[in-house]
Order: sequence, then C-alpha cells, then structure tokens
Amino acid sequence: MKNLRRKTLAAASVVALGAGLASVAGSPATASATGPESTFLVLAPQGGKADRAVARIAAADGTVVANYHQIGVLVVRSANPTFVTDVAGAGVESVASTAGLGTALNEGDTIELTAAEIAEATGDPTTEPLYGQQWDLPMIDLPRAHAVTTGSPDVVVGVLDSGISSSHPDLATQIARDKSASCLGGVVDTTEAAWNPTISDHGTHVAGTIAAALNGIGVTGVAPGVKVAAVKVVDNEGYIYPEAAVCGFMWAAERGMQLTNNSYYIDPWQLNCRNDARQRPVWQAVQRAIRYSQNKGVLTVASAGNANFDLAHKFVDSGSPNNGTPEVRDVNGACVVLPAEAPGVVTVSAVGPTGEKSYYSSYGQGVVDVTAPGGDSRIRTRGATSTTADAILSTTFNTVTRTNGWGWKQGTSMSGPHAAGVAALALSAHPGMQPGQLASFLARTAVSQPCPAGVYDPVPLIPTGADYTATCAGGARNGFYGAGMVNAYNAVK
Repeated sequence: MKNLRRKTLAAASVVALGAGLASVAGSPATASATGPESTFLVLAPQGGKADRAVARIAAADGTVVANYHQIGVLVVRSANPTFVTDVAGAGVESVASTAGLGTALNEGDTIELTAAEIAEATGDPTTEPLYGQQWDLPMIDLPRAHAVTTGSPDVVVGVLDSGISSSHPDLATQIARDKSASCLGGVVDTTEAAWNPTISDHGTHVAGTIAAALNGIGVTGVAPGVKVAAVKVVDNEGYIYPEAAVCGFMWAAERGMQLTNNSYYIDPWQLNCRNDARQRPVWQAVQRAIRYSQNKGVLTVASAGNANFDLAHKFVDSGSPNNGTPEVRDVNGACVVLPAEAPGVVTVSAVGPTGEKSYYSSYGQGVVDVTAPGGDSRIRTRGATSTTADAILSTTFNTVTRTNGWGWKQGTSMSGPHAAGVAALALSAHPGMQPGQLASFLARTAVSQPCPAGVYDPVPLIPTGADYTATCAGGARNGFYGAGMVNAYNAVK
C-alpha cells in the first residue's frame, strides 16, 4: 500500500501480454513513427471482438500485444508520437499511455527472526513452534475454526503480489503451481522461476498469512488446508503497472480461482480519479477486469491503504504520485483507491493487538467492509512500550541471501490476507457460494466492533508527532471497522 519512501520514476513503462488470452499482432510501427516506444491502454466497446479498434491501432502504427476481447481492453505498443490522437475514432472509446503509471509497492520493513529466536520459540497445541507469537490468530477465533476445518485444497487463493518463494518449508506444499504465473508487464510466464520473488518478500509474507502449512515448522496460516497461487504483478524495480494488474485479474478468472488477495494499489496517485484524463482509462480497464473475474466466480479482497485517509470524504492529497514529484490536488467523490474501492471488492482495514484501528490504516464509512489484524508496532497498549511482536509474523524470503525465514511486517497489506484466509475457510465449509454471497457472508459473520469514543488520537504514543488523528463514523457498521472483525469460527461453524 502507500509507499512513504519516494522512488524515482521508471525509465519506461512496461509492456503487457494477455493473461492466457489470444495475442494479436497488429501492424509494426512505420518509419514515420519517431518517438520512443510507449505502452497504451486502448478501450473498445465491451461484448465484441474489438476488430474495429484493432484496425485503427494498426493504422496508427501500433502493435496489439494483448487483446482482452472479453472486456474490450487492448494493450498496445507504439513509437508513434501522435498515437493517442491518431487512434481515436469509431471502435475506440478511450486511450491513454501507461508511461509514468508504475506504482511503487509499499513493502514495509521486514524484521526477520534470528535462528536463536526460532530455536527458543515455544509452540502450542497446533504443533507449530512459532504459533505462540501469532497474536493475530486468536483474535479472529482461529483455534476453534481449525477444529472444524483447516480448509479445502479445492479452494485456491490467487496472491497478486511480488511472487511466492516456492522453496519455503512452510509454503512448498501449499502452492498451486499449475495456476501460478508471472504477469510482469502483462506477459504470462508460467515457469517457476518467473513467479518466485526477485526483489521483495511481500508476496511470500502475504501467502504465509493465508495458507502456511500445519507441518510442525514455523507458523500456521489462517487456512492451511487451501492452496495459494502466485500471480506476480510487481516488477523487478518494485512497480505495479495497470497492465500487470489487469493480466492478474484475468489470469485468476481463467484459471478457476475462487479468491484473490490484493495488498497494493494500482495508481501512483494512490487515488484514481475518473475525472482525470490521465487516469480514467486505468479505472475503466481495472473495473472491467474485476467485474469479469467476479462473473467467473472470483471474489476480490483488497487492502484499504496505509495513509490514514478517510476514503468516504473529500480531502487534499499532497503525497502523490509516489513515483515522482508530488502534486497537490483536491480529492473528490470521483477518486477511489484501486482495487479496494471497485464495485464488489471486499475492502479491509487494519487493527493492532488491542483491537483498535492501526494508526496508519485508511478508513471510511461505506468503504471499509471488514477489519482484520494488520499490526501496530507503535501502539500496543496505551502508555506501554511497543515491540516488533505487535506486527504480523509470517513467512519471509531474503532476496539478498536468497534464504527463507520468518519475520514481522505490518500494514493493511497484512490485514487483507487475514480476511482472504477467513473467506477461504468459509468457502471450504460452505462450498458453492458466489462472490457476492461470500462477501455478504464474510460481513455477516464478522464480530461488530463499535467506534471508539471521541477522536482517535494515537499521536502521544508516536515520537515523530505526525498527525494520525481520525474520526470514526457509524454504528454497528462503521468507518473504522466496517461490519467488524472477521471471525473464522463464525464463518465455518
């Protein structure tokens, strides 16, 4: 989610190919095209074959590298400096370059457990030696849920992220390798090396929270009986491009996954404004891809974000884009976090060990659906000193030493997979639910959590003095916690 550390703009946008869909070659760029090659999203009317759009793209010196004809989205490369204006016309609804739209993943710091700490860990009746440090699992009533079911291997959760370490001892048996792929640049590559992590362990940590094995090693996941599929959408410079995200949603849909976890946002402005010509085609393409996946039986679970934004109200955003020089702009109702605020998506906020909203978690009445543990390493209890143990312990992969381990992270990136894991358990216990039914069931079985009294103000416990005040609105279903804390036992009993 939101990256508080600035990264320089990628030199060039990435190129996309279809997620298991037909690739169509257009006409190559002609000698008259003198600009640098760029990537474009071209949107055609839905429901057809996009033939007219393909013809216009060829005439404008473009090459179609992915034709998502099911949703009318085409990914195009062209060196024609006037491609946007040249391609406009019948059969083309909108077009925009994706140059500069790479979003830097907020990986969060990983605090790895040392070998001595692992050796000294005391287990628990689950047989997992690190379970005693997973405060987050009792919070969602997981021990009682596991007495009913640990999940079905028929349920597959797509982890759209930075890849999953296939050699991790807590994950090696948990990965649906036949459904895993890299979508970097939108190009589907199913080789195991392609969907393994390269520069980030974010996806490995997320996958462990969902499905780390009950094997007497390390930690346990929320749903250790289900499978996870690595769908890599974070490139080797740490960026997520809209082409890769669309590819990921389409890949999950075509490969029969029932859930996807999305611990990221797609636009470098964090909020995608439909009234901004630069951003509208991204909104349209992503929304179409998510809707298509929903119609194929996939429920999308997404993190609310780490900016402490009230997503239900207008405000001034001065911290975006996160890949270059920030702009100050008013954010209104036309601006949303993608994919968290797309229709039909389950949006998850984060809490710490006390059950209070995490200081960083974005919120919003009518936006947040449920809440789940995400960690809060700055606020354990009022007046108490905090430790890394207040974050979320899960599987890690050191991309420098190329070794597996376990460690702490915090963020709504961590709360999302808790909700996805509970949804996977629910689907295991009650198979056949469609995405809308499953989303409703997840909310109905959550434990209502009331708003805190007055203004939530963690500032006294944060040495930086940063303003993390927030106001919670609503009753049983409110802006901080939505319908409440996800509850694994309620979901399976």
